[in-house]
Amino acid sequence: MISAVPDAHWNKLPHRGNKSPTGPLSRERFVSGGASKTASTPGTHEEKEEREHHMSRKVRTAIFPVAGLGTRFLPATKATPKELLPVIDTPLIQYAINEAVEAGVERMVFVSHPSKSAIERHVMDDARLRSELHAKGKDEMAQELRENSFTTPEDDVVFTMQHEPLGLGHAVLCAAKLALPGPVAVILPDDLILGERGALSELTHAYQELDAGHLVATMEVAEQDVNKYGVLDITERRGPAVLARGMVEKPDPQDAPSREAVVGRYVLDEAIFEALRTQEPGAGGEIQLTDAIARSAEACGGLAGYRFSGQRFDCGSKAGMLSATLYLAASDPEYAEVLADFVASQRMPSAA
Repeated sequence: MISAVPDAHWNKLPHRGNKSPTGPLSRERFVSGGASKTASTPGTHEEKEEREHHMSRKVRTAIFPVAGLGTRFLPATKATPKELLPVIDTPLIQYAINEAVEAGVERMVFVSHPSKSAIERHVMDDARLRSELHAKGKDEMAQELRENSFTTPEDDVVFTMQHEPLGLGHAVLCAAKLALPGPVAVILPDDLILGERGALSELTHAYQELDAGHLVATMEVAEQDVNKYGVLDITERRGPAVLARGMVEKPDPQDAPSREAVVGRYVLDEAIFEALRTQEPGAGGEIQLTDAIARSAEACGGLAGYRFSGQRFDCGSKAGMLSATLYLAASDPEYAEVLADFVASQRMPSAA
């Protein structure tokens, strides 16, 4: 049996308005907007039951597993956590935080490592730095920093440590005693998903409509790539959603039950924590989250997938980081000349 006793500390500290690739986010807009749907008149017995059902499936906690050492990006990650590596000028972790804010999450739990204190420094407000910026007349920059930081006492953020690399499942288990009641979201910052609507918002909305206990983000991959992912064994399709009897981890292409691959966004019934406590270590002695999802799915209402509408980049790889950077640069007029000059230079004939 696996146990996790988190050495957590709290920062009652989310946002007044984070800036995202698709525009500024307003915490008031998303949180109060969600509340207004339930603050209606009593209505019929059926309406009351429906409201209670939706409230019981509200995702109030987001877990960010950020303890990994980022060895694929060494030496860059020797001193800088990989989650703070920027895609142009925005760290990966900020994109993930923006998604959680947009989805109306109340509490954010960062499962980090003692060597990665820089993540907390990024997440938290730095009043001294803002004061220095104001003194230099850089008011707009100071305001942007404020809008992209957590501060006390308004916000509910917790940092806890995963001291040993025992797998993604163990990282999620470290947050068990810190999560609010009800289902939880798990966001892997390495999976950057860009779109008009955040992938987590799409998942939490779909979770209200589906009967499944666990919901995972999916995308269709090429047949030759299924061995890089967990793949769903599908029983039924409902538009962008699918119901599944289980998942197969990194199958050979000829054995894959589908091409519906699981990527780094999850909405999980709170039963996942008990499943993780009793989960036997898998490959490499790690506690696998996908194994615990598969084991507990039937007992908590089943497993489903949702094909998000955005574009996903594997920023756990150098190629993925480069692709994401080029994608955002191509959509920003500020970089049009730089990209055009680079493309033109590649077309120039080489000297004889």
